[in-house]
Amino acid sequence: MFSRMLCRLFFSVEAMSAMRAHSQACVPDEACGALLGRGERITEVVPLINSAPQPRIEFLIDPRALLETERAAERRGLEVIGYFHSHPASSARPSARDLAEAVPGSIAVIVADDEVTAWRARESGFEPLELAT
Repeated sequence: MFSRMLCRLFFSVEAMSAMRAHSQACVPDEACGALLGRGERITEVVPLINSAPQPRIEFLIDPRALLETERAAERRGLEVIGYFHSHPASSARPSARDLAEAVPGSIAVIVADDEVTAWRARESGFEPLELAT
Protein backbone atom coordinates (compact mmCIF):
# COMPACT_ATOMS: atom_id res chain seq x y z
CA MET A 1 0.00 0.00 0.00
CA PHE A 2 2.70 2.52 0.86
CA SER A 3 4.97 2.12 -2.16
CA ARG A 4 3.04 4.15 -4.74
CA MET A 5 4.28 7.64 -5.53
CA LEU A 6 1.14 9.78 -5.38
CA CYS A 7 1.35 13.53 -5.77
CA ARG A 8 -2.39 14.14 -5.56
CA LEU A 9 -5.40 12.55 -3.91
CA PHE A 10 -8.86 12.80 -5.43
CA PHE A 11 -11.76 12.64 -2.96
CA SER A 12 -15.34 11.91 -3.91
CA VAL A 13 -17.69 14.55 -2.55
CA GLU A 14 -19.36 11.89 -0.39
CA ALA A 15 -16.07 10.71 1.10
CA MET A 16 -14.97 14.25 1.93
CA SER A 17 -18.35 15.01 3.53
CA ALA A 18 -18.28 11.81 5.59
CA MET A 19 -14.74 12.50 6.81
CA ARG A 20 -15.59 16.06 7.83
CA ALA A 21 -18.81 14.95 9.55
CA HIS A 22 -17.05 12.24 11.56
CA SER A 23 -14.31 14.69 12.56
CA GLN A 24 -16.87 17.23 13.73
CA ALA A 25 -18.90 14.63 15.62
CA CYS A 26 -15.84 13.57 17.63
CA VAL A 27 -14.92 17.06 18.92
CA PRO A 28 -13.29 17.62 21.43
CA ASP A 29 -11.55 14.28 20.73
CA GLU A 30 -9.51 13.48 17.65
CA ALA A 31 -11.38 11.48 15.04
CA CYS A 32 -9.76 8.79 12.91
CA GLY A 33 -10.56 6.45 10.09
CA ALA A 34 -9.48 4.69 6.92
CA LEU A 35 -9.49 6.06 3.37
CA LEU A 36 -10.73 3.55 0.79
CA GLY A 37 -10.56 3.59 -2.98
CA ARG A 38 -8.31 2.63 -5.86
CA GLY A 39 -5.06 4.25 -6.93
CA GLU A 40 -5.23 7.94 -6.08
CA ARG A 41 -9.04 8.10 -5.82
CA ILE A 42 -10.68 7.99 -2.42
CA THR A 43 -14.29 6.94 -2.77
CA GLU A 44 -15.15 6.06 0.83
CA VAL A 45 -14.05 6.69 4.37
CA VAL A 46 -14.53 4.26 7.22
CA PRO A 47 -14.83 6.07 10.56
CA LEU A 48 -13.00 4.15 13.28
CA ILE A 49 -13.00 4.50 17.04
CA ASN A 50 -10.12 6.43 18.56
CA SER A 51 -8.88 4.10 21.28
CA ALA A 52 -5.98 6.31 22.42
CA PRO A 53 -5.56 6.84 26.18
CA GLN A 54 -5.69 10.62 25.62
CA PRO A 55 -8.05 11.01 22.64
CA ARG A 56 -8.09 14.82 22.87
CA ILE A 57 -4.41 15.00 21.86
CA GLU A 58 -3.72 11.72 20.06
CA PHE A 59 -5.35 8.97 18.09
CA LEU A 60 -4.94 5.22 17.99
CA ILE A 61 -6.72 2.85 15.63
CA ASP A 62 -7.40 -0.59 17.10
CA PRO A 63 -5.36 -3.10 15.05
CA ARG A 64 -8.27 -5.57 14.92
CA ALA A 65 -10.64 -2.91 13.56
CA LEU A 66 -8.03 -1.92 11.01
CA LEU A 67 -7.52 -5.51 9.87
CA GLU A 68 -11.29 -5.99 9.54
CA THR A 69 -11.50 -2.77 7.50
CA GLU A 70 -8.68 -3.88 5.20
CA ARG A 71 -10.26 -7.31 4.64
CA ALA A 72 -13.71 -5.85 3.96
CA ALA A 73 -12.24 -3.35 1.50
CA GLU A 74 -10.34 -6.10 -0.33
CA ARG A 75 -13.49 -8.22 -0.66
CA ARG A 76 -15.13 -5.25 -2.40
CA GLY A 77 -12.20 -4.62 -4.74
CA LEU A 78 -11.02 -1.56 -2.83
CA GLU A 79 -7.82 -0.82 -1.00
CA VAL A 80 -6.93 1.17 2.09
CA ILE A 81 -5.10 4.12 0.54
CA GLY A 82 -4.31 5.78 3.85
CA TYR A 83 -5.80 7.11 7.05
CA PHE A 84 -7.28 10.32 8.37
CA HIS A 85 -7.43 11.94 11.73
CA SER A 86 -8.48 15.32 13.05
CA HIS A 87 -6.81 18.05 15.03
CA PRO A 88 -9.75 19.69 16.84
CA ALA A 89 -7.52 22.07 18.80
CA SER A 90 -4.76 22.83 16.28
CA SER A 91 -3.96 23.22 12.59
CA ALA A 92 -4.21 20.68 9.80
CA ARG A 93 -0.42 20.27 9.78
CA PRO A 94 1.30 17.14 11.08
CA SER A 95 2.26 17.37 14.72
CA ALA A 96 5.49 16.16 16.28
CA ARG A 97 3.57 13.12 17.53
CA ASP A 98 2.26 12.46 13.99
CA LEU A 99 5.81 12.54 12.70
CA ALA A 100 7.17 10.30 15.44
CA GLU A 101 4.50 7.65 14.83
CA ALA A 102 4.23 7.78 11.03
CA VAL A 103 5.18 4.80 8.88
CA PRO A 104 7.39 5.99 6.00
CA GLY A 105 5.40 5.98 2.77
CA SER A 106 2.03 6.11 4.52
CA ILE A 107 -0.66 8.60 3.51
CA ALA A 108 -2.23 10.78 6.20
CA VAL A 109 -5.09 13.23 5.80
CA ILE A 110 -5.63 15.75 8.60
CA VAL A 111 -8.87 17.62 9.26
CA ALA A 112 -8.89 20.80 11.37
CA ASP A 113 -11.98 23.01 11.30
CA ASP A 114 -12.56 23.86 7.63
CA GLU A 115 -9.08 22.87 6.48
CA VAL A 116 -8.15 19.44 5.11
CA THR A 117 -4.56 18.57 4.16
CA ALA A 118 -2.88 15.44 2.85
CA TRP A 119 0.64 14.18 3.54
CA ARG A 120 3.02 11.35 2.71
CA ALA A 121 5.30 10.30 5.55
CA ARG A 122 8.99 10.18 4.70
CA GLU A 123 12.01 9.29 6.80
CA SER A 124 12.83 13.00 7.04
CA GLY A 125 9.32 14.34 7.65
CA PHE A 126 6.03 14.77 5.83
CA GLU A 127 5.66 15.68 2.16
CA PRO A 128 2.48 17.61 1.26
CA LEU A 129 0.10 16.11 -1.30
CA GLU A 130 -2.41 18.01 -3.39
CA LEU A 131 -6.09 17.38 -2.65
CA ALA A 132 -8.79 17.52 -5.31
CA THR A 133 -12.50 16.69 -5.38
